[in-house]
Amino acid sequence: MSTDAGGSGTAGPPSPHPPPAGYPPAYGYAPPGYGPPPGYGPPPGYGPPPGYGPPPGYGGYAPWTPPPLKPGIIPLRPLTLSDIFNGAVAYIRANPKATLGLTTIVVVITQLLALLLSVGPLAAGGELTPTLTGEQVSTGVLISSSLSSLAATIATGLASILLSGLLTVVVGRAVFGSGITIGEAWQRLRGRLWALIGFTVLEVLAAVLLIAVAVGLIFWVAFAAGGLAAAVIGIPLVVATIAALLYFGTILTFTPAIIVLERLDIISAVTRSFKLVKRDFWRVLGIRVLALIVAQLIASAVAIPFSLGGQIMLLAAETTSLALLALVLLAVGGAISQIITAPFSAGVVVLQYTDGRIRSEAFDLILQTGAAHGPAAPSDSTDHLWLTRPN
Repeated sequence: MSTDAGGSGTAGPPSPHPPPAGYPPAYGYAPPGYGPPPGYGPPPGYGPPPGYGPPPGYGGYAPWTPPPLKPGIIPLRPLTLSDIFNGAVAYIRANPKATLGLTTIVVVITQLLALLLSVGPLAAGGELTPTLTGEQVSTGVLISSSLSSLAATIATGLASILLSGLLTVVVGRAVFGSGITIGEAWQRLRGRLWALIGFTVLEVLAAVLLIAVAVGLIFWVAFAAGGLAAAVIGIPLVVATIAALLYFGTILTFTPAIIVLERLDIISAVTRSFKLVKRDFWRVLGIRVLALIVAQLIASAVAIPFSLGGQIMLLAAETTSLALLALVLLAVGGAISQIITAPFSAGVVVLQYTDGRIRSEAFDLILQTGAAHGPAAPSDSTDHLWLTRPN
């Protein structure tokens, strides 16, 4: 005869204490009152000595969490300072042709053009050496040199805008571990270049206007009430002007990256940068200042030999050719330092922008959708993810 357990045997007599309704019969049932007698238990004081127990951390396991997804130069989660700095270096190492190569081309051409425009008129008129030694030069040559220097400044500014935009595109791809060529970076930037230039011009004009108002007010007070009143008004006004420039410069930090990656117009990009930065203003400012200090230290260390040699040659220059050689040496030092530091600075800004979106919009979840396609996906398949708007 089969039992409930599936074996064979003879069924025993019925239990005098049947289990209550709903209780599985296979588990059995103890009769009422069954258990240890009253007062039974371990003797008093029985147990481990005071302070004895398992070592810290033993006897429990934290739930396992997968490591953060890192398809490219950064993990797709809120970034730390080391993540940002390491990522700004990693994208240079991952794609040196589109970073160092691109920067070298732009910087060398810009330095040569600036050198020709700055010293060309003086060298052509044979007055380069007198100008460097502080001697009197003709008014015509001085005006021509000033205009050429202004043109060189404008050319340098435009080249910096171009380089920053191109490197922004490179970093945008490197976040997903995708490479990009210089030609592809130019094709992606080309439609946004005028917006970048327009924003930069407006930013410079606003800064110049703010400084001009402060200086004009100080001179007006000095003329109307004397030097003491100008000093009393001028010192806090200068401090306020510097603070305003620092504040607006920080608030607008993400605008170029937004113009390039999100492809917004200037006004929308400025508004969006303000919304992203105001949540974490001091963190953005601190990382930006620290990155600037690091870049300046590296640039100074690289340029010192060229700067020192160029200054010595300028002091000893007695001919135009020797003076030109000294200026070329100075330009080479500046070019090398800029080639090294410009990609790092651009990378820090773009990764700060990425971190800002991750912290305020959970943008890492959106980026993970692009990383899920894997390395076999086309390199441009993730470009549209930067266009995502918050709800």
